[in-house]
Amino acid sequence: QVQLVESGGGLVQAGDSLRLSCAGSGRSFSTYTVAWFRQAPGKEREFVAVINGNGDITNYAGSVKGRFTISRDNAKPTVYLQMNMLNSEDTAVYYCALGPSGKELPISARRYNYWGQGTQVTVSS
Repeated sequence: QVQLVESGGGLVQAGDSLRLSCAGSGRSFSTYTVAWFRQAPGKEREFVAVINGNGDITNYAGSVKGRFTISRDNAKPTVYLQMNMLNSEDTAVYYCALGPSGKELPISARRYNYWGQGTQVTVSS
């Protein structure tokens, strides 16, 4: 049974930084792709960033590229999302999700079978 637990959300001001963590357990975490998604009130869940099992391949949504960095420490095992230069449009519940093994980096939420409970990020302008 896979478990993913997010942490690190909070209330910050525009321009601030936050680092989210996604702690995994229950299977060979390092084998699988992990992604971050977010969902703002009244909007669909959207892709944010993804990283492969080895941590050497990443991909980002255009809206966060250059501001957010996804990384992982398979020894812990935890995946991180460093978020810099936050703005009000980044306000959402952020979810991590476990995806397929191998080099595939899907950006569709339908490709991910295991999800955390989410952590709220609120950016005040």
